[in-house]
Amino acid sequence: MTRKESIETRTEELLTPIALDQGVSIYDVEYVKEAGEWYLRAYIDREGGVDINKCVDVSRALSDALDENDFIEDAYTLEVSSPGLGRQLKKDRHFQGSLGMDVELRTFKPIDGCKEFAGVLKAYDKETVTVTIQDEDKVFVRKDISVIRLALDF
Repeated sequence: MTRKESIETRTEELLTPIALDQGVSIYDVEYVKEAGEWYLRAYIDREGGVDINKCVDVSRALSDALDENDFIEDAYTLEVSSPGLGRQLKKDRHFQGSLGMDVELRTFKPIDGCKEFAGVLKAYDKETVTVTIQDEDKVFVRKDISVIRLALDF
């Protein structure tokens, strides 16, 4: 396990009882470096969505737990938010909860001359993601996908 994965896992372990107490679920935890700064992001959700007050409550509780455990050596910014409507699908639980939904995905390299695809998420496994595009199932290798997210309907 990498240092990044270890921090994400330990943070999710600390967040689990907080989320339960606050009546939310954990969508994802990520530890990323952007523009030279480290960010620890926790995405929470619940039926009907979360508001800013719920994010503040979870953020305060998580911040206290992180301070008590003090396992992150770097300076970082803690952010707690909703995953949003166009949420990224990263983990198997995200794919499972999104089966039958409209998704958009981008690949690192063109496939049949195209890098962007949209369709309905049909299936997934450890290695692949199947999306129905215009009544045809297209199988993508997961490592070839740069991003896959729920499609926004406006």
